[in-house]
Amino acid sequence: MKARHASAAYIRRLIVPSLLSLVLIASCSAPVPRPTGVAYEYDSAKDMLKKGQFNRALEFSDGAATATPPNEFTERARVLQVAIYSGLLNAYKELADAYAEGADKTKNPSFQGDFSRLRHDYLQYGSRAALGLGEVAHRITEGEMVSKEFTLEAPFPSAEGPAEVVQLKHVMEGGWIEPQDQEAAAIDAQRKGIDDALAGIIGGDRAKARMALEAGPVKIDGADFAIYLGSQMLQGASLFDRKHMRDAQKLRVLCNEADEAAKAALALLKENPDKAKEKAAKKLQEDIKAVVKRQ
Repeated sequence: MKARHASAAYIRRLIVPSLLSLVLIASCSAPVPRPTGVAYEYDSAKDMLKKGQFNRALEFSDGAATATPPNEFTERARVLQVAIYSGLLNAYKELADAYAEGADKTKNPSFQGDFSRLRHDYLQYGSRAALGLGEVAHRITEGEMVSKEFTLEAPFPSAEGPAEVVQLKHVMEGGWIEPQDQEAAAIDAQRKGIDDALAGIIGGDRAKARMALEAGPVKIDGADFAIYLGSQMLQGASLFDRKHMRDAQKLRVLCNEADEAAKAALALLKENPDKAKEKAAKKLQEDIKAVVKRQ
């Protein structure tokens, strides 16, 4: 037993100084430099997205997204902005349409007035998101050919959005919801929109998107991304149709950007043919023509 205790003491005498030396080395090593400039802004944009502060994420990513000449973060920032703008425009359109239906269904004049005001507000927010997406889309497609591959580097938001904004079901039946529930519905709609946008870009459901993004940056086929971008541009254009903002000029501008995205997809598919993707791109062009023709 004495031999064992002596052996243990000897081992401790060896280990403790070694551990102390490791601590000293770690404490004396140079701190990891924090990102600065555009790298800091891009990291901040991702952090804001994770926290659900989507407008702040757009602000932080804008420097890289609009950089001339482009820098190492420009394309990734644009992809990030596509996800945020498309998520927000869909959220605001859902909110505006729900309150429009509620205004039509309710028998209470006071409710009708409040619902119409909320509809107007969300159409304004949605139209800004749609035009923001249009600017990003123009930057992505203004060259002779879009990239063959894009990178989505973004965290999945910490607070996941619902599959359905339950508060809006009551609104669409003409029922009243209190201001705190109106605010909760707006937050839920935005979270839902962003989650669905991230999943849509990756090409799967939310669970797949979350798992993929947690593993690191995700590579997106250029044609797939262009088709997604075009479809979202068309969705944004619908905010300016006769049922919504009634602005034919802006509708045509966004439809033109959607068509440019479809053309970009078809150009990429000439090099790497894929019948399913080609069909989707041509269907997008047909849908764009139909929307413009209805105006």
